[in-house]
Amino acid sequence: MKLLIKFRKSIMLFCKLVLVVAVVFAFIGCWQSHYEEAVYEYRGNYLVIFAYAVLFFVFAHLYSAFKIGAVRIHEAIYSMFLSLALTNFIMYMVLCLIARQLLPPGPLVFTTALQVALTVAGVLAANSIYFSLYRVRRILAIFGTEMADWDIIQKMCRIKERYVIDKGVSINQGMDAVKAAIDKYEAVLIGDLEKSEKNEVLRYTYATRKRIYLLPSVNDIIINNCYQSHIFDTPVLICRNGGLSTEQQLVKRAMDIIISLFLLLAASPLMLVSALLIKLCDGGPVFYTQNRVTQNGRIFNIYKFRSMVVDADKKGAARTMQGDKRITRVGRILRPARIDELPQLFNVLKGDMSLVGPRPERTENVHAYTEGYPEFNLRHRVKAGLTGYAQIYGKYNTSPLDKLNMDLIYIEGYSVLLDVKLLIMTLKILFMRESSEAFAPAPPSRPARDLSPAREEDAPGRAEG
Repeated sequence: MKLLIKFRKSIMLFCKLVLVVAVVFAFIGCWQSHYEEAVYEYRGNYLVIFAYAVLFFVFAHLYSAFKIGAVRIHEAIYSMFLSLALTNFIMYMVLCLIARQLLPPGPLVFTTALQVALTVAGVLAANSIYFSLYRVRRILAIFGTEMADWDIIQKMCRIKERYVIDKGVSINQGMDAVKAAIDKYEAVLIGDLEKSEKNEVLRYTYATRKRIYLLPSVNDIIINNCYQSHIFDTPVLICRNGGLSTEQQLVKRAMDIIISLFLLLAASPLMLVSALLIKLCDGGPVFYTQNRVTQNGRIFNIYKFRSMVVDADKKGAARTMQGDKRITRVGRILRPARIDELPQLFNVLKGDMSLVGPRPERTENVHAYTEGYPEFNLRHRVKAGLTGYAQIYGKYNTSPLDKLNMDLIYIEGYSVLLDVKLLIMTLKILFMRESSEAFAPAPPSRPARDLSPAREEDAPGRAEG
């Protein structure tokens, strides 16, 4: 077993290669047997096979389908399914173009089902192999006074197959006590500490060769996106801090106009049906407008299909909670599928928003969040977006600090390629229920020394957008 552990990365790579080969050979069998009209006589076939393999690999990589062991098993399977569906759809169109006729889709649909079955079995087997090769690490949590520390500890405790946090130590106990505790563990979670304390803990943990899980600050994210240079023999980190270039702004705006027009055209039948259902439900207005904040703090009216009762906010702005009775019957259909967000494509055309960017917050929320986190306004350096980094990797009920950090990761690492990647990844989260979890009533407070996993009833609930 020790020998296998030494080669565990190679073993997991082999498992992933087997999955790819099985998927590609299933496609080849279907193509050669049922689509003879699209088969070349010789070398052209190799190009088709290569294109299929590359497409599947790109989608699987984008949707993290190959991160077996690092993501939850149902997410890996869902990612594999989505990668296969998109790859086979594109290749079906390619085969139709090669054959110069519309081919019957049935054989490829059946092959997709077979491929899904193969990948489910493969992912389950690879996941089992992963956890037999990678043992669970015992982690020491070093925390300060911030609630964010307790939040990440709770989340890690819920993933028992990957993390075991069996002790927590407060930085208030003194640096000597913290260092003595670090010596007994193989991994350390460093929370949101004061800068001098974090630096000392980080240096000691690095020197003692422990694995480090670090809760980043805004400064950490800014520095992480700097590039290295040298002034003679002195290394220097440079943060450009100039925002999007003129060329990037022009390309981004062109993408917004072209893609939003296409999406509006494609979604128009669905939007018309949704508008009709909303009107028939209670006779109220179809659309709902709300003040949101975009680039440079500018306030604009965001458009949405109304999914709540009329005057839902007559008692003041309120978050949507689990089982919120203000949501209409039609709203319970529109909201999980994000159909209520489609009118925001008009905001994109107007220039209030971009397709990709930090999600625009209500003015009330911005004021409240900025009081607690003055850096929150940094996310307004770019135009608000219909989708964004925080929407892909977070949830509706993600904390303001985590949203800020994820939005800054996007802003500091912006590229046109990143926008394209996030747009493609948005397809994945549209049907992931947990990505739209609503705020649940706050659980009873617990002492910081209690590191037991959160109970199921403490977990956040469902839906607002």
